[in-house]
Amino acid sequence: MRPIAILQHEITQGPGVLLDHLDNNHLPYRRISPASDGVAPVDASQFSGIVVLGSDHCVNEPLPWISDELALLQDAIRRDVPVLGHCFGAQMLARAMGAKVSRNSCPNIGWSPIWVTPPAQHRMGLPRQVSMFNWHYDTFEIPPGATRTMYGSHCLNKGFLRGRHWAFQGHLEVTEASVRDWCAAGRAELRRAHGPAAQSETQILKQLHDRIAALHLVAEQTYHAWTRQLDRPTLVGLGSRCSTAAA
Repeated sequence: MRPIAILQHEITQGPGVLLDHLDNNHLPYRRISPASDGVAPVDASQFSGIVVLGSDHCVNEPLPWISDELALLQDAIRRDVPVLGHCFGAQMLARAMGAKVSRNSCPNIGWSPIWVTPPAQHRMGLPRQVSMFNWHYDTFEIPPGATRTMYGSHCLNKGFLRGRHWAFQGHLEVTEASVRDWCAAGRAELRRAHGPAAQSETQILKQLHDRIAALHLVAEQTYHAWTRQLDRPTLVGLGSRCSTAAA
């Protein structure tokens, strides 16, 4: 099986519980660091799936590695290589599909209730409402041909799907440790952020253990549903021998 590409842009925004899911299900992956390397692969045929994580950058910035990522996702869409976008990654996927990414009406930082649409409840096996961890300033339009999967009170478009490509304007992958590290690294940013959907560090860390435990159930359900779509090797029987043909 070809590896799943995991594009990570920030130290504080790692793959978290996604790696647990991949390891537990014996799914190979390759971690890539476009922001620090300055480049990203552009050929999606190398991978069975592509996961794009968050970033402190805006998708509209004229950076070479962002252009490479955009080319990679456009190639994945053409080849139907499944893409899973988290926050910045969701915005990149929307942009790759021709949708506009622009400033949200207010910062969306911390925990907030998110409503799951009926198509997503069916496709991903999620409940009608979940609590999501957020840290973003931008938002995306729903791309042509895509279906909204999640929506929030202060950010309408919190997720979409189109075929095997799924996007979430939030962070399913975070762990208790990564949220604490993120808050510590972004302490000055948290003091500057204001608005109805911007929480303080104290608010974010309140009941963190229980919030993370509930989020992990949502993440595992979602990751299981997404990875179930990946092309797997096909075993071909040849008399007394059996060979593996890559899907």
